[in-house]
Amino acid sequence: MGVQHIEVYARSPAPLPAVWRWLADAGSYASWSMLTRSDLEWEGVPAPDGVGAIRRLGRGGSVSREQVVVFEPPTHLGYTLLSGMPVIGYRADVHLSEDGSGTLIAWRSRFEPRVPGTGLLVRWFFQRVLTGFARRLARQAALGPVPVRPQLPDLANRPLP
Repeated sequence: MGVQHIEVYARSPAPLPAVWRWLADAGSYASWSMLTRSDLEWEGVPAPDGVGAIRRLGRGGSVSREQVVVFEPPTHLGYTLLSGMPVIGYRADVHLSEDGSGTLIAWRSRFEPRVPGTGLLVRWFFQRVLTGFARRLARQAALGPVPVRPQLPDLANRPLP
């Protein structure tokens, strides 16, 4: 079936910087998304969530690892999937833009299914997950600012995984 493409959109009444703060803070995802785990394995530049950051995101016993490849506050976050899903070459880009008095969230991804013949099923799964992320992000940003997170240990000097 080849490369799959997904685009989902949501609109938040919150201003663009407020949406960005929630999107960029991987540690906050478990508080507003369907995830039960969201933390950093490796800090990026700028610390902690910038380019190179490795994020661990999970629900139940399933955990995926993503690496931030684009960090352009407050409009563009891009990441690739390192492990945890049955796909090859997964890349997603989230673009935020002003939309009247709020913010438009455009979440786009592309990937190839690892198992031949599963493209439609995997596409359906990611379509639902990304739609949920975009809608929950829009809602959460409208509720208020990201809480101050506790000081993380210095991960910058740790050897690469």
